[in-house]
Amino acid sequence: MRLLIIGGTGKTGRKIIEQGLTQGHQITAIVRKPRKLKIDNPSLSIVKGNVLIPKSIEDSFKGQDAVLSALGHKRFFIKTTILSRGTKNIINAMRKNRVNRFICITSLGINDSKFKLGLYYTLFTIPVILFFYFLDKSKQEQLIMGSNLDWTIVRPGQLTNGKLRTNYHHGTKVGHYLITKMISRASVAHFMLSQLTGTNKYQKAVCITNQKIIF
Repeated sequence: MRLLIIGGTGKTGRKIIEQGLTQGHQITAIVRKPRKLKIDNPSLSIVKGNVLIPKSIEDSFKGQDAVLSALGHKRFFIKTTILSRGTKNIINAMRKNRVNRFICITSLGINDSKFKLGLYYTLFTIPVILFFYFLDKSKQEQLIMGSNLDWTIVRPGQLTNGKLRTNYHHGTKVGHYLITKMISRASVAHFMLSQLTGTNKYQKAVCITNQKIIF
């Protein structure tokens, strides 16, 4: 398949690209700083672009079969709209170029998965450190859900740099009110790519963690 990857220089985005290439996909990665993506593969095209500048990304959507977004940023302590504005531009570019399949990472603890990232995140990390970041992620999800695209929102637990494990748990009831459940970036990338084929239902938000504990 022809895949467009957003956020490819991030740790999760890089895993998506690496695994996608291994699976034989033709990948285009839109990145702000191409020199940071040090992957040499004839099936990978690297395009310099910024999701906040629509004209810099729109042409890259032509002819793509699907878009996978691992868009993120590090402006945790200030009010920001990078994720929501960037995602709005992505959605508009997809509509313009008639690309329908969209798979996007957000996080557990957003919207109807609120409180499912464990007490530490619920009582401290989200309200004290990640308040504006999670607020923007919530707006990002609302934009995706309000689109007419064939979307899947992927809500991982706390991300780690661990090894790929394919026995992860996913669904609408995954997560934990007390304990922060984790998932490796490699496993999240594997799950996202698995959503490209088969009989997966569209327009759903899926939570994913390494272990299944439900109260």
